[in-house]
Amino acid sequence: MSRTGRAVATEEESVSANSFGSLSKLQVGGKSYDIYRLDAVEGSARLPYSLKVLLENLLRTEDGANVTGDHIRALAGWDSQAQPSKEIQFTPARVIMQDFTGVPCVVDLATMREAVRELGGDATRINPLAPAEMVIDHSVIVDYFGSPDAFERNVQVEYERNKERYQFLRWGQTAFDEFKVVPPGTGIVHQVNIEHLARVVFDRDGVAYPDTCVGTDSHTTMENGIGVLGWGVGGIEAEAAMLGQPISMLIPRVVGFKLTGELPAGTTATDLVLTITEMLRKHGVVGKFVEFYGEGVHALPLANRATIGNMSPEFGSTCAIFPIDDETLKYLRLTGRSDEQIALVEAYAKEQGMWLDPSVEPEFSEYLELDLATVVPSLAGPKRPQDRISLADAKQTWRRDVQNYASSVQGPADEASDESFPASDSPAISRGGDGDRPREQGTNGSVRPHNVVPVTLEDGTSFELDHGHVAVAAITSCTNTSNPYVMIGAALLAKNAVEKGLTRKPWVKTSLAPGSQVVTDYYERAGLTPYLDKIGFHLVGYGCTTCIGNTGPLQPEISKAVNDNDLAVTAVLSGNRNFEGRISPDVKMNYLASPPLVIAYALAGTMDIDILNDPIADGTDGPVYLRDIWPEPEEVASIVESSIGQEMFVKDYADVFKGDERWRGLDIPTGDTFEWDPTSTYVRKAPYFDGMETEPAPVTDIHGARVLAKLGDSVTTDHISPAGSIKVGTPAAQYLQDNGVAVRDFNSYGSRRGNHEVMIRGTFANIRLRNQLLDDVEGGFTRDFTQDGAPQSYIYDAAQNYAAQGTPLVVIAGKEYGSGSSRDWAAKGTALLGVRAVIAESYERIHRSNLIGMGVLPLQFKDGESAASLGLTGTETFDITGVEALNEGGTPSEVTVKADGREFTAVVRIDTPGEADYYRNGGIMQYVLRNLLRK
Repeated sequence: MSRTGRAVATEEESVSANSFGSLSKLQVGGKSYDIYRLDAVEGSARLPYSLKVLLENLLRTEDGANVTGDHIRALAGWDSQAQPSKEIQFTPARVIMQDFTGVPCVVDLATMREAVRELGGDATRINPLAPAEMVIDHSVIVDYFGSPDAFERNVQVEYERNKERYQFLRWGQTAFDEFKVVPPGTGIVHQVNIEHLARVVFDRDGVAYPDTCVGTDSHTTMENGIGVLGWGVGGIEAEAAMLGQPISMLIPRVVGFKLTGELPAGTTATDLVLTITEMLRKHGVVGKFVEFYGEGVHALPLANRATIGNMSPEFGSTCAIFPIDDETLKYLRLTGRSDEQIALVEAYAKEQGMWLDPSVEPEFSEYLELDLATVVPSLAGPKRPQDRISLADAKQTWRRDVQNYASSVQGPADEASDESFPASDSPAISRGGDGDRPREQGTNGSVRPHNVVPVTLEDGTSFELDHGHVAVAAITSCTNTSNPYVMIGAALLAKNAVEKGLTRKPWVKTSLAPGSQVVTDYYERAGLTPYLDKIGFHLVGYGCTTCIGNTGPLQPEISKAVNDNDLAVTAVLSGNRNFEGRISPDVKMNYLASPPLVIAYALAGTMDIDILNDPIADGTDGPVYLRDIWPEPEEVASIVESSIGQEMFVKDYADVFKGDERWRGLDIPTGDTFEWDPTSTYVRKAPYFDGMETEPAPVTDIHGARVLAKLGDSVTTDHISPAGSIKVGTPAAQYLQDNGVAVRDFNSYGSRRGNHEVMIRGTFANIRLRNQLLDDVEGGFTRDFTQDGAPQSYIYDAAQNYAAQGTPLVVIAGKEYGSGSSRDWAAKGTALLGVRAVIAESYERIHRSNLIGMGVLPLQFKDGESAASLGLTGTETFDITGVEALNEGGTPSEVTVKADGREFTAVVRIDTPGEADYYRNGGIMQYVLRNLLRK
């Protein structure tokens, strides 16, 4: 018997529980578990790890209806080179949520309870059948920073702003079985997931099986780093999963990503993941699984694997998974999992052929390879995670890109997008705003853009603000704060900087928001907290903060200078997203970087610096270079080893659902159904089931539709449904003010997702959205063809006018429509505005699924066609015919679209029979509710 327990399975104990007779016993450390043996199915041994997990899922859930023997044989006989065409039903073991997406989930479940009761059913049947856990991490905003009491003050404001939401969630925790809430101030959902909630192997009712988990956040894939198969889904799909509805999917292609070598000194996990993101986005992995293998995997600590898994949505894959190995067990032991659980994980993985063997190359659909030794220090920006920039080229690239963000900078706006280019090809950038100041020649022949503006803060501090100055430097997001190597590296860099007399520049808003309390525990043990505090990186909260757009306001004097002078200031953050308009309304250019580089740029104060070769700042003994303060990898590893212990995780997660006195002191509503407050601006009864009949009405074609928005490429769910601040003067702001909410209490769109009235008004309201129906206009505007002359109007106002006339709406878009977050409100808001169909060149997986889940038809231009090639301006009236074929039980592959005098065919992106059922019912929630009533 090994230290962690030896697996023993005997044939005489085997009991047939399905058509394959795969149920048998697994003995681990004196305890017996039932398992569904993969080797009972011919062909299973050659499958990649991720497909083995899916295969076990089918074996265990075979019922002859949703899952049949044919489904199991189809997966076991997987053709690695085939295009996905065979549908299976995946039943996740659990669901995880964060509060921005989780609150509307609970609102929907509470509304479903009322709908069931009104239709004559038992309201309590609406109840999670699988464990559902929510971590409140998206609501803390960095209102206060740079002071020892910043954390306490931010949490206090968080409770004041979100009291209604938190009371509602506490009701949900008592009203619904299998639903638990991790209170505010604990950590970030994905870090809490891998450190505590993830089981890796489940043990339920005596059956052992792989932990699988879908989540209402696209970065749920962080759990892939510890061998848990899962991904982000929309909130409506998560609700269905909680209620026992399997997730319909096609058997995917699996991309094998081989890792060799080791990371060189001076590089970080962030540099690695930005490199992988660039590679996989270029390769094309949307809708595919990515699985890592090879000798290089052993060189990656579990924290690095989790960082890579976290960024899966940024390269577009469904998941990015690492099989179980000794490193997995080491991490489970460190984070305080029981010896019994660790023994089960090891025994189960080895018995089922799920243990990583680096010498074996599984069969994959496609293959990529990366030598870790080739990774170099990097950033990504200024608006997409896949736009990696070698740190050596960061200054030059910023000078090229700034011309797209500041009207005072002249030069061609469409320079080549290569990450590096010769100095002689650098665009000449003139200084704007101060015509008598000469242009400053850069060291590489480029010209530095100037727009120098004097600023004096309230405390008397004076400085000059310019294009490229770093206005926000945030150590934020579970992507990197879950990784002790980069976090210790950042703290050591801070220590070295303080000892040389450096501090942040006065215009930089600095913040430290770790993903769990363990981070601050090991900072304290290592004695590094005072150095972070000294340069302004005080703890501001345990939450997503800047990564989700909860950056909070810049100092008023800085904000005014930026906006009055059109300054293209920058943000540098250790997050996973840098989309336009996401980080701060005052910041146009956003860069992703490792935590040590976040601090380095806060010290430098500008992106217009060759940070590898120019002095960062003057210290007490003269100029200080990055190489002078960059920590040695041996020192980082030594401190990680000595300062992090199992007891930290055990202590911090001992009462993880209990919360502090503020949480426990909230008044809790009672009852099986929720008593809605008609005056609430946070939580309102959802309208999705209003007037719903027990049987769905027939699907209809679309006639006389108008274009609400005509959009370009890479429109993200942030563009469609922003999470950040609510701008004064917009329809959402007007609604709040009409309901007695002061501007200072607007909070964010994300925090108000429990109120559909706010969210409808906020749909397509991103301040950086460009609707091509208008000329050079940013924000949530369109042309209103119900009015004479089709004047510019807010999108919400125009949609209301169209609804009054009974006019259906369509949206036209380019490539990668709906990339980014798994934001279900991007689909909910679209549907509630009256949009019947979206026609795009391509979709990101989650948003396409969410559209169907809300009864919106996703159509795709044929390959080689686009709105431009077809001559569509968005001013046309659209007829879409052929949709009614769905009433016959199948799914048409194409429909006919007529736009005034033009006619073309569009591909129907309803990809599975299950999705067709959802669409025929008007959405996934209506489908599930009707099924429950039938039962």
